[in-house]
Amino acid sequence: MANAPDVATLNKDEARTELARLAAVIAAANEAYYRKDSPELSDAEFDALKQRNAAIEAVFPDLKRPDSPSEQVGAAPSDGFQKVTHRVPMLSLGNAFDDEDAREFDRSIRKYLGLGDEAPLAYTAEPKIDGLSLALRYEDGSLVYAATRGDGREGENVTANARTIEDIPQSLTNAPAVLEVRGEVYMSHADFAALNERQQEDGGKTFANPRNAASGSLRQLDPRVTAARPLRFFAYAWGDLSAPLAETQYGAIARLAELGFSTNPLTERCDGSDALLTHYRKIEAGRATLGYDIDGVVYKVDDLALQTRLGFRSTTPRWAIAHKFPAETAWTRLEAIDIQVGRTGALSPVARLTPVTVGGVVVSNATLHNEDYIAGRDANGAPIRDGKDIRVSDWVQVYRAGDVIPKVADVDLSKRPDDAAPYQFPEVCPECGSVAIRDDGDAVRRCTGGLICPAQAVEKLKHFVSRAAFDIEGLGAKQVEQFFTDGWIKEPADIFTLEARFGAGDTPLSDREGWGRKSAENLFAAIEERRTIPLNRLIFALGIRHVGESAAMLLARHYGGWDRFETAMSGAVIGQGEVWEDLTAIDGVGQVMATSLVTTFQQEREREVIWRLSEMLNVEDVEAPDTAGSPVAGKTVVFTGTLEKMTRAEAKARAEALGAKVSGSVSAKTDLVVAGPGAGSKAKKAEELGIEMIDEDGWLELIEAG
Repeated sequence: MANAPDVATLNKDEARTELARLAAVIAAANEAYYRKDSPELSDAEFDALKQRNAAIEAVFPDLKRPDSPSEQVGAAPSDGFQKVTHRVPMLSLGNAFDDEDAREFDRSIRKYLGLGDEAPLAYTAEPKIDGLSLALRYEDGSLVYAATRGDGREGENVTANARTIEDIPQSLTNAPAVLEVRGEVYMSHADFAALNERQQEDGGKTFANPRNAASGSLRQLDPRVTAARPLRFFAYAWGDLSAPLAETQYGAIARLAELGFSTNPLTERCDGSDALLTHYRKIEAGRATLGYDIDGVVYKVDDLALQTRLGFRSTTPRWAIAHKFPAETAWTRLEAIDIQVGRTGALSPVARLTPVTVGGVVVSNATLHNEDYIAGRDANGAPIRDGKDIRVSDWVQVYRAGDVIPKVADVDLSKRPDDAAPYQFPEVCPECGSVAIRDDGDAVRRCTGGLICPAQAVEKLKHFVSRAAFDIEGLGAKQVEQFFTDGWIKEPADIFTLEARFGAGDTPLSDREGWGRKSAENLFAAIEERRTIPLNRLIFALGIRHVGESAAMLLARHYGGWDRFETAMSGAVIGQGEVWEDLTAIDGVGQVMATSLVTTFQQEREREVIWRLSEMLNVEDVEAPDTAGSPVAGKTVVFTGTLEKMTRAEAKARAEALGAKVSGSVSAKTDLVVAGPGAGSKAKKAEELGIEMIDEDGWLELIEAG
């Protein structure tokens, strides 16, 4: 990792290669750690690899691999143990890396539940133990089995080993008939030091850190080895239950303590984000005195009924988050500021630094965000860093955040050279010389060159062939870049004429270095296969600003087919008319996205490029989900006012699941308005247009009747 290029400097081809490398390295590390009990990387090194993978995926989401480490929880169980299927999956937690992330967690919970900023909302806050997750299943008070988390769905049966841990009760009194207790196996600093000393004296292997020692000790095939290791256990959660432990998280933890489990004494109930952050700082301040490793503080919604309402994402609960301790920082010299041009024309400044080690990684580049950030102000003109600007030759503080993309956080004015001049952000594109403009309300300056800008053109082509778009096997970022440089491909339609132009003749593809007859034939076959493409993938592949995968699917389901979509985008008038109202009435398509769509289709050069491409394709229609029997399928519904029996988010999700289109505004296309107390202008407009209105009870009766 020390010599790995920074994420901010990677192009798409390099990112694809790096993701493949990371997937292989992380898989090998998991193999060594989980299946061979012989870790090859330190905990910090392993975490850095995972964070680097996540950072690259954040910058290049279309390159995300099917075997991405970010979609995995733990690792597959070892063949050395019998497997146990978790009846309730053991998921990982999302992460917060600063106070704002923690406050945003609180805001998102309140928004989902429909609670105001001042409404009471209790959480629990507890140290995040750096150990090995373990599930203990008790039936009628007796320990039946113990299982590691594994991949979250299936773990390893380590019952015999777990029975040797003093903190784990063999039997319980007054417990539910079925009780699965979850917690963390760990090793104290003192016990870890003593173990390593014994291992060294006996000629055995020493462990890198207490977490590795705990994991390796619990996963011994011989329980006698585990029994000789000083393992401990903190209980902090539960899985399968025959009866609730309590009504709150805090109460349930207290109940586990009453049953004989060790629970962390630093767990506290907190009301709101300010209290959470106060307790976080208390735990952080005493971290060095705990005698065991923690790497953050876990926040959980206290009310278990609210936890149930909030539910889960694919790999994490919505009602909990791990607030990690701060990343490391370092000071170094800013040697230069370079400008990179992206697919949408955005001019992104990158700091070139005198190399410095930050968190075990050598950093030589960092993001500078945008011209306002360099000037020492936010997008609204308010000062940041006390108004200190950033200049070449400055002594700067580098912050390596949780996403691993280093950032320049501060400037030491006492070390600023006398000749350091304020940085002048370019007003022309460094790639093509076109004017670079900054629209009102936009934090980014953009090149106006469009497809005449080589940086934009090649990035658009790479996006076109990306995994979530056309995904043409054999035509990746590297090949696109080479074909573009050679003049073989200048726009997407050129891809579908490659075989006609270079399948034979004087300069066939098969004669190029790195290609042969078979590989050329395979590429042409893959291109031919992609002539048939679903509408949503085509819309996404066009690379229109603000239109991601989800938005592309919304548009595809709304318009159904390419002809209707293309006609609407080409004929819409921004800000007025029935076609514009229909477009902006799609829930999830706002004014900004709609303007971007219409502008793209109505620019002559862009329209010609899109038309030439569409002539090459067979675009498959996209149908809405099957909602047979739904009383609101196909109807456009608007919710307004206060909903008292469900939140707006819940109402929207239910309506969409029944095939309704939820709009944020009332128009002639609206079929039904659900009006709660406080309904204002939307209800008035519905009355003027003669649109049916019902209250929340009427809405519930309607959908339940269906």
